[in-house]
Amino acid sequence: MSYENEKFNAVNIYRPTNLLYIVCILLFATACSSSDSELKPSVSNLQVEVMIVGANDQQPNGNGSGVVQVTAIANNAVRYAFRFDNGNVQESPTGKMEFVISKEGINETNVVAWAYSESGEFINKTVNFTIYKSEVKFTNLVFIDEFNGEGSLDAEKWHHQVIPPNNGSWFNGEMQHYTARLNNSYVSNGTLKIKAIKEQYTYGASTKSYTSARLNSKYAFTYGRVEVRAKLPSAAGTWPAIWTLGANCNETGSYFEGQYGSGQWPGCGEIDIMEQTGWDKNTIISHFHWGDRNTGEYKNRGGTLPVANTSGQFHVYSMEWTSSSIKTFVDGKLVYELANSSEKPYDKPHYLLLNIAMGGNLGGTINNDFQESTMEIDYVKVFQ
Repeated sequence: MSYENEKFNAVNIYRPTNLLYIVCILLFATACSSSDSELKPSVSNLQVEVMIVGANDQQPNGNGSGVVQVTAIANNAVRYAFRFDNGNVQESPTGKMEFVISKEGINETNVVAWAYSESGEFINKTVNFTIYKSEVKFTNLVFIDEFNGEGSLDAEKWHHQVIPPNNGSWFNGEMQHYTARLNNSYVSNGTLKIKAIKEQYTYGASTKSYTSARLNSKYAFTYGRVEVRAKLPSAAGTWPAIWTLGANCNETGSYFEGQYGSGQWPGCGEIDIMEQTGWDKNTIISHFHWGDRNTGEYKNRGGTLPVANTSGQFHVYSMEWTSSSIKTFVDGKLVYELANSSEKPYDKPHYLLLNIAMGGNLGGTINNDFQESTMEIDYVKVFQ
């Protein structure tokens, strides 16, 4: 009887001691777990910045290189990873990565970014973007004018074409004379101004009611990329143009007259990178004129693109010319693509022209209250 009581008492004494031991272990484990959590906090607040190389207000999709640079940053992240355009996942310890889009043209694509904590936890974020990839990389800058300084144009780069070639007038029913005066073309505040003015002006025996300027580049090139950043004239009846002619086009008074041969239009080829009518100031025209080398037949092709605020805002008008195609763009958006081939005259040097015509085929009616209107050009660049 006394033995059993001792045994019962011993058991009663042992159980609380065992329970206390278990509680201590649980408390210690909880403390350790809490300590580990404090040492390895969760990753949070992932921010992803996408920078398209060469992008600006005028070229929002980039400069044609197809290069995009991405930076990711997150709280408590120790490493990152990226996946571009649904491709392979690529690790980055710094959270920075550069990628080149391979598909030509305008690409609507995305990048997925992951941020990882030390414990392996992760969060991710997807950013969509649009980027332009050019067919050819034209990286060698061969001609540039950024119109620094004041007053006259750089005479080593530009020629004023002033001799009217069509019996005292210009072709296409144009109503102006072109001059070399500062009134009609000058440099100020970092831009070139070409100004069309209502005034009586006589050249030879021919008198016109309007004056303007027509500039020839003194540089001719075969294949390349042209970029002209410009604001266009706003007045009805103005016909601005950024274009090229074959240097073998033996046009009266042009800078290259006779230097490359005695070809005639349209056999020498014309590329209208940008034209705008006098009655629609919200549309840009790109057009090609040429003579078929096999048949001599005149041919032309072209397209249009709606562009808002062409007079109040600078836009980049560009052309990419290769042996296989010629493409024109406004702010990186394709206007027209012409397939190039041996029957077209687009394998010989061309030079650049900048001008405002008045009235005529694309200028149309000039308002009676017209006084003056200006095309302002920030820069001209040619790459090969």
